[in-house]
Amino acid sequence: MSTRPDARPATHEATAARQAWADVAKGACIVLVVLWHVTRKDYLALPWSLDVPVTGAWGWLSQALLPVRMPLFFAISGLFAARRLAEPWGRLGARRVAPLLYLFVLWTLVHTLVLRLTPGFDTAVAGSPGELLVQLTVTPGNLWYLLALAAYVAVARATRRAPHVALVAAAGLAVVAGAGLVATPGNREGLLVNLVWFLLGTRVAALPRTLTRRRVGVAAVVAFGLATVAWQGLDADRWLDVRPGLGLLGIAAGAGVAVLVAPTRVGTPLARLGRLTLPVYVVHLPLVALLHLASERWLPTSSVVAALLYPAAATALVLALSLALHRVLVRAGGWWLFTAPWLGRA
Repeated sequence: MSTRPDARPATHEATAARQAWADVAKGACIVLVVLWHVTRKDYLALPWSLDVPVTGAWGWLSQALLPVRMPLFFAISGLFAARRLAEPWGRLGARRVAPLLYLFVLWTLVHTLVLRLTPGFDTAVAGSPGELLVQLTVTPGNLWYLLALAAYVAVARATRRAPHVALVAAAGLAVVAGAGLVATPGNREGLLVNLVWFLLGTRVAALPRTLTRRRVGVAAVVAFGLATVAWQGLDADRWLDVRPGLGLLGIAAGAGVAVLVAPTRVGTPLARLGRLTLPVYVVHLPLVALLHLASERWLPTSSVVAALLYPAAATALVLALSLALHRVLVRAGGWWLFTAPWLGRA
């Protein structure tokens, strides 16, 4: 046993550093989720009248970051869930699976009510009980991440004695769904292609230590950048194995950047945001819809400056409003909007 007086603090600092990179990565992922919705459902739907391809550049960027956003998000979710998979089914279901399903159903209903007040906004809104039932089951709506995460936790628990078999099967499912070989309307594709990243996350506890080597992280970013340019340039979105390969590179690149950023000044606010991804995720889309209504009326769509700055500014605004609304709702007694009631306010 070591007798060095700094042995314990060093261990604590190493643990804190590993936690920090994951929170930074989660924070970056939720920024990318909001940016995706701002770009695709608001920005590109505005009647721009420009002589330069600014809007196309933003559209390309949001598309290029697809292999980072959800694969990395689910991989980190799997990393955090790994230590819980040995819990008995009853405890795991009550504390992990059921709360996610509760939030999924609750916020799907909230979104349905609010988004019906914003006609013309480009998103799927149930218009009948039958359509709502479909969104709550086989073809989830915009909150599909919550349903997917609940299902993935259950799958990981059920296959924990044969994790490698489950990982290979999930990879095959991702290849088939990503290549368009099965029907994937709406967000069903997201359910099918991302299981592999969650299961991978439960198996890669050593990833942060590997990526603390600057050369490894830089190499991952360069490889992802080159692969993304080739993917977009060759219009290879439905090529077999392209999406899973890009997802692996995206996870490595995103995690590598997060490890490098975590100790910096930028890392602190991203880590803080990474611990509040749930309220941002469930709240932000109705805010994007309301922002789109305002932008259609008042934004100068012939301004190059407005076109250049709008996605970043709108993303920052939606993030700030989401966090503010979360604080207001919790202080007003609405904590049950973000936590299953049977778990208590904490």
